[in-house]
Amino acid sequence: MTQDSNPQHELRVIARADHGISRRDISNSALKVLYKLNEAGFQAYLVGGAVRDLLIGGHPKDFDVATDATPEQVRAVFRNCRLIGRRFRLAHVMFGREIIEVATFRANGGEDEGDRELEDGRLVRDNIYGSIEDDAIRRDFTANALYYGVDDFSVRDYVGGFEDVQARVLRLIGEPEARYREDPVRMLRAVRLAAKLGFTIDAAAADPIPGLATLLDSAPPARLFDECLKMFLAGNAEAAFLGLERHGLLKVLFPETAQALASNSNGALRRMLLRGLANTDQRVAQDKPVTPAFLFAVLLWPAFCRELARLQAQGVDPAVAQQRAADRVTVHQTRLVALPRRFSIPMQEVWLMQPRFALRQRKRVFRTLAHPRFRAAFDFLELRQEAAPELAADVAFWAEAQGLAPEQLAEKLVVQGAGEGPRKRRRRRRRGAGAGGE
Repeated sequence: MTQDSNPQHELRVIARADHGISRRDISNSALKVLYKLNEAGFQAYLVGGAVRDLLIGGHPKDFDVATDATPEQVRAVFRNCRLIGRRFRLAHVMFGREIIEVATFRANGGEDEGDRELEDGRLVRDNIYGSIEDDAIRRDFTANALYYGVDDFSVRDYVGGFEDVQARVLRLIGEPEARYREDPVRMLRAVRLAAKLGFTIDAAAADPIPGLATLLDSAPPARLFDECLKMFLAGNAEAAFLGLERHGLLKVLFPETAQALASNSNGALRRMLLRGLANTDQRVAQDKPVTPAFLFAVLLWPAFCRELARLQAQGVDPAVAQQRAADRVTVHQTRLVALPRRFSIPMQEVWLMQPRFALRQRKRVFRTLAHPRFRAAFDFLELRQEAAPELAADVAFWAEAQGLAPEQLAEKLVVQGAGEGPRKRRRRRRRGAGAGGE
């Protein structure tokens, strides 16, 4: 059992008059679950991020409930309930598209105690039930170990989380190194929550991270992909990236990007990447769509550029080098973060379209405009201009080309001398020969 290295705290009950949480800001579905479990004779509390966010004036989207009812007992109370999970057995109470996640109070225990399993110090199953006090102590951060009840509308604090929320500090419960070894992704979670909330990570929780960063190599790539989406598509991407850099996690999570940024002496790649993440944050704030494909195109562009330069220095044909660089960067990254093909293929298309924007031949221009990935690729070109002002002419041309009728664009290309040009005799291509270029 992990020993709690935090100062011991007695239960503190923060009365309704001393906190700012109002039922008006809580999902009606969550309130129904809380009241109905109470009526059935169980303890039930709103817990975790929702309580934390409500205390600082936020508007949580997800509302989780903790209770002393077992998952089977929760299902007996709610017909609209299903049980999920192996690592953590949970009850999902469904209200249309809204799901209220209900977890039974859990306790720490030994490796051979109850339904709990560790592999190499990493928790892979944890279904030992306990009291609300046990549940609070085994949570990750003090700010996430606060409980709001509808019986008296108070907040219950067992680990000093209320003060930490007021101070905007993210503090681990328990001995930090042991907690990170138990679940290495907790290091990413610390960075993500600090970026999201504007909190600082307590020194005791921050100091071990650089030395333990390589533990992420053992985390499931699919889980790291999910964590990346939470980190970079929630409106705090730029702050999260800076946090990864600051705490030594970037070189483990995105090693080739980190190497490329370190070797880029003029800092242009880093400026472009940060601008791309800032633009992503702006789109999220404006409720505009953001895609993992474009996000990863931004995050891995420095790695692509570095690999492309290496191949071209070896004399590899430019078109071949571009495809080979895209493939190598993608393969290397997906060993760490499981980027699905439905995102990696569009990401590569965005990269591989960039050289086309320098071409003005009529057929090439019209083919580029008709490409299904044109809009994303053009947005990426605009982003590149932030770090490479010499791309301004290309951006201006393609911005105008999109607004012209086909005949107007064709006439413009002829006037600019960018038509088909003199025909050149081509050597007949042998059947089955591979096509270079586009």
